Amino acid sequence: MDLLAAVRIFLRVVERGTISGAARDLDMSQPSVSERIDKLERFLSARLLVRGSRKLTCTAEGRTFYEQGKHLLDAAEITINSVSLSNDQIQGSLRLAAPQCLGEIVMPKALMNVRAAHPELHMDLTLSDAISDPVIEGVDISLRLGRLDENGGYIAFPLGWVGRKLVAAPSYLAAHGPVESPADLSFHPFIRLKAVFTNDLVPLMGDSGLAVQTRIKTSMTVSHWRPMYDLILSGGGIGILQHPACARALAQGRLVELLDGYRVPPLPLNALIPPLRPLPLRVRAVLDLLKRDIPALLLPAV
Repeated sequence: MDLLAAVRIFLRVVERGTISGAARDLDMSQPSVSERIDKLERFLSARLLVRGSRKLTCTAEGRTFYEQGKHLLDAAEITINSVSLSNDQIQGSLRLAAPQCLGEIVMPKALMNVRAAHPELHMDLTLSDAISDPVIEGVDISLRLGRLDENGGYIAFPLGWVGRKLVAAPSYLAAHGPVESPADLSFHPFIRLKAVFTNDLVPLMGDSGLAVQTRIKTSMTVSHWRPMYDLILSGGGIGILQHPACARALAQGRLVELLDGYRVPPLPLNALIPPLRPLPLRVRAVLDLLKRDIPALLLPAV
């Protein structure tokens, strides 16, 4: 039995939670994945997974094997790289996660730079706005916005700040009148993401440095930034967009920023990695490129 291959398959099954999800990722059939897991359990003389009706869960032995298996694969990669003819030739696979808007606007440019530097590296990018530990997500690098849990099981590398803009379309303002003060926000339909500003309060920072919590009137929530952008652009209401997503529309006059003298505080962006020592070469190489390139990409060219 190819033990390293079996461990790699097992890790993907745990991370996906289903045989079918792991099979799609690995470009294998479901029966082949199930057979590899069965052989691994027989080889170890231990039950690793409990097969529920919808999702697989780890036994205590399976959780231990999952954690140690990740270290095993990383150690194998480090060993191979240590005797490679060229340590500059980064190979293998790297899994990344990023927020949806940032992942669609900024990450393609960043990953093109990675690909140019390391053409033999296979990258797998997952987009989600959920803030979670990369160890739980099962990824090598997770880009996350907002405050981090101080007790998280990861190492964080700051990548910069993502600006946010309170905006409306000129057609909306022509039909509904100007927004002249923070108190005016509660009289205008606000379009927002479902997981953001759920208490109908928006933080604003005045030029004096004074922070205020301003009430909004949510008229529509969406699960993805793009419909929110299109709705605001078409005059459906006001809302807050990440600056990389709306910079061009602002420069072209198709959107206008509201409330002179106030701004929406930016969000910190961090790259999170599992606490592995030593850090796998492929992770270190990509992390270095992201730290180099992302700060500039967050200042969108228009």
